[in-house]
Amino acid sequence: MLKGLPLLGEENRRHSPGVQLGCIISWASRTILLVLPAAGLLPLELGREGMVLTYTWKQWQERGSRMNVGTAHSEVNPNTRVMNSRGIWLSYVLAIGLLHVVLLSIPFVSVPVVWTLTNLIHNMGMYIFLHTVKGTPFETPDQGKARLLTHWEQMDYGVQFTASRKFLTITPIVLYFLTSFYTKYDQIHFILNTVSLMSVLIPKLPQLHGVRIFGINKY
Repeated sequence: MLKGLPLLGEENRRHSPGVQLGCIISWASRTILLVLPAAGLLPLELGREGMVLTYTWKQWQERGSRMNVGTAHSEVNPNTRVMNSRGIWLSYVLAIGLLHVVLLSIPFVSVPVVWTLTNLIHNMGMYIFLHTVKGTPFETPDQGKARLLTHWEQMDYGVQFTASRKFLTITPIVLYFLTSFYTKYDQIHFILNTVSLMSVLIPKLPQLHGVRIFGINKY
């Protein structure tokens, strides 16, 4: 629970004998980290009218996305939250639409082939970047915990059925139905698109989280 405390000046600060206080002040973010011998770091924030707002550690972590202290980003591993960024879902859908328009502009390529190519390219990219490439391009202090995890396994710290995971699961399914419709359920197109869909849906199953079948892509 938040609690308001009076903000005392340096000359008026009082504390018991033998208790040493230290603080790190960031005036840019209006933030204080108060060092207490027994409690470690106690997060404080400068509030209005000379008040200091104290936070529990859970509340401090929840507001971490709004404040950076000594690092370029607030997350230990930005891969965990990249799909929760503002506008990322819209950008993702627009990128698929742009790919489709580019393929449509190629002469002598029929509409069914364009839809199949859009689906195959999208799913191939999703499989490579979400389910094959491991680690993170960022320098993280997690002691290499993300080194053996794919991007999908790192997302939302491994929590299943989050909004981002549902979005990335539904998107290839919707694209598959659109592709099947515009290819008029042609047998060859249907087989190619179905195999492509399964290649990006099966690795998303919670039962396969962290599993490397036959040791493929284990290291």
